[in-house]
Amino acid sequence: MDSRVSTEAAGSATQYLTFSLMGEEYAVGILKVREILEYDVVTRVPRAPAWVRGAINLRGRVVPVVDLAVRFGMPPQEISPRTCIVILDLAAFETTSVVGILVDSVSQVVELLAADISPAPSFGTKVRTDDLVGVAAMGKKFALILDVDRVLSSTEAESLEAAVEASVAEESVPPAETPSEQKEVSQ
Repeated sequence: MDSRVSTEAAGSATQYLTFSLMGEEYAVGILKVREILEYDVVTRVPRAPAWVRGAINLRGRVVPVVDLAVRFGMPPQEISPRTCIVILDLAAFETTSVVGILVDSVSQVVELLAADISPAPSFGTKVRTDDLVGVAAMGKKFALILDVDRVLSSTEAESLEAAVEASVAEESVPPAETPSEQKEVSQ
């Protein structure tokens, strides 16, 4: 049985967090959202893909921050007082990867029935249609509902987390002394 039909038949709705990105409205399933943070210090990560803005320290855990605009082929986001980092749990085989996405602003949490979600159009979006669950009407506008596990594939998210952690570890190790510095110390 189609899960959309069973959800609709049961009359239950699924909650989505909506947010703005480069003038468009997007949504992600609320169960993927761990928390929402005000934009703060994001540390650049050497050798990271262009769409990785950097990393943040989330209570001792290194979390990569993805600039969704760049990921979707748009120019990098401008930071404003409303800019947020949405921390997501991404499904990865038997584990969960934690990744932050940079958004212009968080809008609201909405409840949608399966019947409220239409298939993604094959035209007019800045996002590949296979990265979308569908679209939902939000008043006069539409929200593009992202499949975040596809947008940031689990393998990609895991390798991104590992690369960021390795880069941070490299930077925290003091540089080795050069032979000339060793001579000066011994004299």
